[in-house]
Amino acid sequence: MSDTLGTETAIGRRPQGTSGVGGAAKTASPASPRATKRRRGRGRMRLEIAVLSGPAIIVFLGFVIFPVVLAAYYGFYKWQGYGAPTDWVGLNNYKLILTDPAFQAVLWHNLLIVVLSLVIQGPVAIILALLLNQKIKGRGIIRVLIFVPYVISEVIVGTGWSLMLESNGAVNDLLQHVGLGFLQANWLSDPKLAIWTLMGIISWKYIGFAVILMLAGLQSIPEELFEAAQIDGASYWQIQRRITLPLLGPTIRIWAFLSIIGSLQLFDLVYIIWGQYISGTAGTSTMAIYMVAQGRDAGNYGYGSAVAVVMFLISLIVALIYQRFVLRRDLQGSVTDGGR
Repeated sequence: MSDTLGTETAIGRRPQGTSGVGGAAKTASPASPRATKRRRGRGRMRLEIAVLSGPAIIVFLGFVIFPVVLAAYYGFYKWQGYGAPTDWVGLNNYKLILTDPAFQAVLWHNLLIVVLSLVIQGPVAIILALLLNQKIKGRGIIRVLIFVPYVISEVIVGTGWSLMLESNGAVNDLLQHVGLGFLQANWLSDPKLAIWTLMGIISWKYIGFAVILMLAGLQSIPEELFEAAQIDGASYWQIQRRITLPLLGPTIRIWAFLSIIGSLQLFDLVYIIWGQYISGTAGTSTMAIYMVAQGRDAGNYGYGSAVAVVMFLISLIVALIYQRFVLRRDLQGSVTDGGR
C-alpha cells in the first residue's frame, strides 16, 4: 500500500510551470549558442556599416541636404546675402521665376542641350566603342586620345575654345588658309550658331566618358554569343542589332541618365566661354547662369536661392521619372529586398 501511495504521489506531482501531460515548459529556456552567435554577427555587421557609411552620410547631409534646406529657407525672403533675413516675401520669388520670360528661355536652352546631347553623343559613342572594341593596331592610344578631353579642366577647355573661336581666332584663320574663307563666322556671338558651337564643345569634351562606359559594357558581353550568332549565319550588323545593342541597354540607360542630369546643371563651360551677359544674347544661357546673374551678381541672394531650389526640384523630378519608367527594368534585377 505504501508503494501505491508513493506511486500516486509521484504521478500527482508535476513540475511547476507545466500544463497537463506533454505540456511545454513555460519557463524561458536559455538562448542557444547558435542564436547568440547570430545576434552578435548582426550587431557587428550593423556596427561595420555605421562606421564605414557614417562619414559619407555626414558629408552628404552637410554638403547636399543642409544647403538645399537652407536655400529653400532663404528663398522665402528678399535677402542681400548678409545678416539674418527679415524681408519675408513668401512664394513671390517662386512665382516670379515661373513667370519670368528669361527663365523660360534658359529652361528651353537646357532642354535643348539635353536632347542634343543624347542625340549626338549617344550614337557617336556607340560607333566609336564598337570600332575600338575590335583588335586594331594602336587602339590603346586612340582610347587615351578620346578620353583625354574629359579629364581636362573645364576652365582650360573653355578658355582654349573661346580663344580659337573668336572672329580673328585660329578656327577662322585656318579656314582662310585652306581656301574655305566663306565658312568663316562669328561662332560665339551669332545666335544661330552659338548653340551648335556649344554642342560641339560639349560633345568633344564628354564623348570620351561615354565611349569608356560603352566599352566597359561591351567587355561584359560574353564572346560565346557572338560566336554562336556567326555560326548561325548572322551578319555583323544583325549581331550588333540583335545582340550587342540589347545587352548594352543598361549601360546606355545609365549614361543617358548621367548626361541628362549634367545637361540640366550645365554652368562652367557656358560661363567661361560666353559669360553671363553674352550667353543671354547668343542663346546659350542656362538655368545655372540665370541663377548666378539674378542672385549673386544682382545682390538678391534670396531670389538666387529660390532659383537653386527650382533647379533642384526639376532635376529631382526628372531623375525620379527616369528611374520609374526607364531604369525600372535594370533595378528589378538587382539584389535588393524589393527585387526579390
